[in-house]
Amino acid sequence: MLLTNPFSEIATFIPPVFMQAFVIIMILSVIISTLLDMAHKKNAKYFFINLKKSKEAAKRKVSNSKKTSIIVKTVASDIMTTSELGVGQRRVAHLLGMYGSIMFWITSFIMIFFYSSPSIITPDFLPILWHLGALMTCLGGYWFWLFLRVDVSAEGHSWSRIIRADLFVLSLVTASTFALIWSYLQYSGLGILSSLFLILFVLSNIILFGGVYWSKFAHMFYKPGAALQKNLSEEDGSRDWLPEPSSKPKKFGLGIKRESARHY
Repeated sequence: MLLTNPFSEIATFIPPVFMQAFVIIMILSVIISTLLDMAHKKNAKYFFINLKKSKEAAKRKVSNSKKTSIIVKTVASDIMTTSELGVGQRRVAHLLGMYGSIMFWITSFIMIFFYSSPSIITPDFLPILWHLGALMTCLGGYWFWLFLRVDVSAEGHSWSRIIRADLFVLSLVTASTFALIWSYLQYSGLGILSSLFLILFVLSNIILFGGVYWSKFAHMFYKPGAALQKNLSEEDGSRDWLPEPSSKPKKFGLGIKRESARHY
């Protein structure tokens, strides 16, 4: 199972060109939906207005070498390792889901476009990484969904409560789950069940990539830019008009004793 390319197995009744066309349509859907989302929420407009104001409010000039250093640090820390989530379960679950999804999508693309024909031998490492990526996505996604969501852990809502913002996580996890089940049933020779879960896998991908406009999918494109702008504004002193951090914050009476967060 782990060494089998599931896409080449179905090439006998689904021509590779159809699978490739489906992938292209999904990519175009993500691009178009993200642009529509940006136009509706005016994210790009706000970003550039805020960037202009930050430059005007800058207290010091940042050299090009320093900017390069900040960009590298932002990519390595805020983007690649999601350091803003701190050290804890939430960060581990996020990294599992993020790298699992990337691995799953990239290997899917490669196997569909270059190894979907039964006459072409797929390198063993590709299906292994495909299954591993799907498994990592499931592990990180279910971990987050069942135990780490803020509204479930802090507000006492049921894990089964679903809102529109959950569309991205749910469709991502279900797509990976159906992919693993489909692969297993296909390897086991259970044709009817295998076809059923193939259909479910396709539908979950349509919801995942076709529902970008209504889900949080596009946040993966916004957050890197926001993190970079934040780090640059801290370096030039504008700080997005926020006050300087204090090592000794003001005390306002005895305060309220709060429980420690349970979702980190």
